[in-house]
Amino acid sequence: MEQRHLTRVLRTRLARVMVASMIPVALVASASSADTMPANTITLTAPSGLPGVPALPFTGTKAAAFTIPVTASGALVVSPSQGVEGTPITVSGTGLPAKTSVELTWGTSSATWLADVEPNTVNYLGTSYSKSNVVMTTVTTDSSGSFTFPTTSPADFGGIHDIYAVVNGAAAGHAGFEMLRILKVAPTSGPIGTPITITYTSMGASLYTGGAEVLWDNHYTGEMQAQWTRGTASVTIRAAGPVGNHFIQVGNAISYMYLNVIQSPIPYTNGGTVKFRVTRDKGPAASSITWPAQVTPTVSEVTTLSAANLDPASSAQATIAPTSGQVLTTASVNVTGLSFSGPATLVWSTVVGNRVNCASTCWAFTTVPLGTVTVANGSIANQQITIPDNLGGWHVVQVLKGSTVEAQVPFYVKESIVPFYNKAGKVISQGLATANDTDTAAALAAGQSGVGSHTFKQGQEFTISIKGVGWTQLDNTLGVDYDNSYIGYSCGFNSNGYMVVHLRATGAPGTHIIDLYPMLYSLSPSFANTPYGMVPDLSSGVDYPGLALGYQVPSMHFAITVVK
Repeated sequence: MEQRHLTRVLRTRLARVMVASMIPVALVASASSADTMPANTITLTAPSGLPGVPALPFTGTKAAAFTIPVTASGALVVSPSQGVEGTPITVSGTGLPAKTSVELTWGTSSATWLADVEPNTVNYLGTSYSKSNVVMTTVTTDSSGSFTFPTTSPADFGGIHDIYAVVNGAAAGHAGFEMLRILKVAPTSGPIGTPITITYTSMGASLYTGGAEVLWDNHYTGEMQAQWTRGTASVTIRAAGPVGNHFIQVGNAISYMYLNVIQSPIPYTNGGTVKFRVTRDKGPAASSITWPAQVTPTVSEVTTLSAANLDPASSAQATIAPTSGQVLTTASVNVTGLSFSGPATLVWSTVVGNRVNCASTCWAFTTVPLGTVTVANGSIANQQITIPDNLGGWHVVQVLKGSTVEAQVPFYVKESIVPFYNKAGKVISQGLATANDTDTAAALAAGQSGVGSHTFKQGQEFTISIKGVGWTQLDNTLGVDYDNSYIGYSCGFNSNGYMVVHLRATGAPGTHIIDLYPMLYSLSPSFANTPYGMVPDLSSGVDYPGLALGYQVPSMHFAITVVK
């Protein structure tokens, strides 16, 4: 493992839109204004159980409020005054009341995400930060009013942390400790495709210190944050060729790196560089998906959960199993407490539209029929349905009597990689295929993807096909890296969740990697103060606003062989 302690001073292609199958619109819904913050802004609470989250520092107990006099009665010294996580430090006080209990406090912060959750979408609204104090310890001064407290610097957000000596509800002394950053990279060598873990500690709880950029040989790979992980970000990228030395650089960024941060008011965020050696090309690995942490959402609202056409007298309860899955999953619906017997209709609640060719109305509610069912004794038992080949994210299965909603239950559609088969029905590739640029109806319906393959000639166009892409600002786009270089993004909204990425096979003959990462879409509508948007989010597995709302937006990994 290589570890760096970071010190303070140191073709143009015309877009071809696939024709979506439009179903009759039930309710029109407009996008939010791009100029005003939505009224239903939610300050998200981090889900419990996120991996890698340090505990609150020291005792973990929030300190009671105290006053800060203009002139302190005593003096406080911290030695050393700066260092990385785990640095031995000593807090010393003099000139305090003799033989008196003194509470030492440590200034820290909380950081989180903001979102606008609506029935027809979710919007990303930025970040939120707040300061607080925690109790370090309680000491008793000696007969001269002095004390010494040895400890170590904790895992916490970076920057300056105020330390107060509090006596009888008032600060009697003040000092500070500046948390510096550590960059760890492991491993530091391996073949093409090797997973590389990058850990960066003591990131900040403010706009200019809360993000970091990862570069691979000066190519932008993505952004990482540590809002919910108290300043420690741990992300994984994959080694890309050719064989030889490559350089991973990490530095302070609001999406893109602050290149002269050493001259800024926050020089301790200056980052570092680690060398990685690509040892060999062992050929392309199989396509794969990395899912985010499995946590319990902290927000109960979900999209398409209708408040319209509800029967106010209905007390029916609906369940579905499983509660999530990819398109075409078979699920079982059970309903109890219906006030009638006889025929009922099951429908899938969703939206249609796009974020591009829209004015006041960008998308609208609609429904997909799931079939009819007979209600017996007020119940529906084990009704099998097939999840539509449709948009991803949160949807609702509704039980209708006529046009009235008697019961409804959410289902989450997960993204999936499209398999390609040969004539014998055998899978020959996952997601990867040649391009078919003809304008036939069949080609357009397939997103102009062609024949499954992992091998492409230099300069040849190829495709990556994904199903179940969503439409909110949390899941409607994926950022695309080619050999750890961010080249753009793709969207699955207008095509009802079916996303076909068109790329060119470039570089020297051999293995090349393509990674698709979640991205916070911050356009159409756009809001003020939405940092970290429109770039690959490498830390989305544990620090992403969608996790609080039950979204499971994955990273996807592919590899191809380029030949002459």
